[in-house]
Amino acid sequence: MKPVAALVLILSGLAAPLCAEGVPEPDGYRMEEFRAPVPDTLTGGTVIDPEEAHRIWEAGEAAFIDVLPQAPRPPNLPKGTIWRDKPRDTIPGAIWLPNVGYGAIADVTAEYFRRGLKKATGDDPSRPVVFFCLDDCWMSWNAAKRAIEWGYEEVFWLPEGTDGWSFMDYPLEVVKPEEPQP
Repeated sequence: MKPVAALVLILSGLAAPLCAEGVPEPDGYRMEEFRAPVPDTLTGGTVIDPEEAHRIWEAGEAAFIDVLPQAPRPPNLPKGTIWRDKPRDTIPGAIWLPNVGYGAIADVTAEYFRRGLKKATGDDPSRPVVFFCLDDCWMSWNAAKRAIEWGYEEVFWLPEGTDGWSFMDYPLEVVKPEEPQP
């Protein structure tokens, strides 16, 4: 169980009933309710915790891909309204590919994702890659599953994302999305 979630459950006295239930992997991609409990597994990939992610990060053994979605500029803002994207604190050195973790993605988004993966891995599908988002976010699970299906050989999934990373007091840095976005 995830350290943050486990601590909350232990403190609330709910640990036993919730630990007994697991979230199964879907046959395909998660298509809705992306902020919900996630499975403990990723077929074809390796699930890691923040400590293992930090070890991999320190060793420089893998590319890190952040897939947190980015909110679009609301279409009904009054003319002249200044829109500022929310800053994203992520694992240092990670590439941010927002919106690639939805269950169904447009061809243009898939191409953006492929370009980002190629850049992050040096166009080497055997280079390890770590996918993450936030705790209990299916976006990173979907993105990791997609990379496995595209032939990436060593895919790691950090289900606790930057929430678990920051809980361990590991460093974060502000990042901008990989450009050009679709």
